[in-house]
Amino acid sequence: MEIIAAIDIMDGACVRLTEGNFSTVKVYHKYPLEIAKEFEGAGLKRLHLVDLDGAKAGMVRNWKVLELIASKTGLSVDFGGGIKKENDVRIAFDSGASFATVGSIAVTNQEEFTKWLMIFGAEKFLLGADVRDRKIVINGWLESSTIPVVEFIKLYWTKGVKKVLCTDVAKDGRLEGPSMELYKDLVREVPGLFLIASGGVSSTQDLEELRLVQCSAVVIGKAFYEGKIHLSEIGKFL
Repeated sequence: MEIIAAIDIMDGACVRLTEGNFSTVKVYHKYPLEIAKEFEGAGLKRLHLVDLDGAKAGMVRNWKVLELIASKTGLSVDFGGGIKKENDVRIAFDSGASFATVGSIAVTNQEEFTKWLMIFGAEKFLLGADVRDRKIVINGWLESSTIPVVEFIKLYWTKGVKKVLCTDVAKDGRLEGPSMELYKDLVREVPGLFLIASGGVSSTQDLEELRLVQCSAVVIGKAFYEGKIHLSEIGKFL
């Protein structure tokens, strides 16, 4: 199981939100590159970089931070937040992203997202399946849909997208444990899925359980910043 560190960017700084609520923002570090280097120094290979300003604005904003981290570290970066147009995808890849994490546009404009899969290759995308009560939410988690998460994943599975980043919004930033039953069901419903769990991870015990559930990877953010999981503890998971 891969361990993926999370860095959320707002106004150029490393921050975290609770349940995606922008009014709960907490700044952890002014210099995201320094945090990224710490993660790399601990042996991590992957970084989940979220452009919160972009998510709110509906267009990529913090591509300079992506460019800096991609050029100054050896981390493989998946980048999301504000990717609404083909040009946003190009900016992400031109700035050094290994993967683009896309969610909202895959809901609101299936034809456009499918075109991107053809142009850039489905293997270059992580499908962002952000959920509340097992239904997809979009646009920085501000809008709900009636689309069941399993249906959403299966749709794009048939189009070649095999990697899914699934975040339970109700768990995100609360440090109360991840949605184990949700992930169990997804692994069962879509055999062979590369499932990246996100939201609620608060201990190495959570990591053990996610590995048993057969998640392929897990994103850890606030648990690192709040000292719930120390970088020195994750060696056995790498």
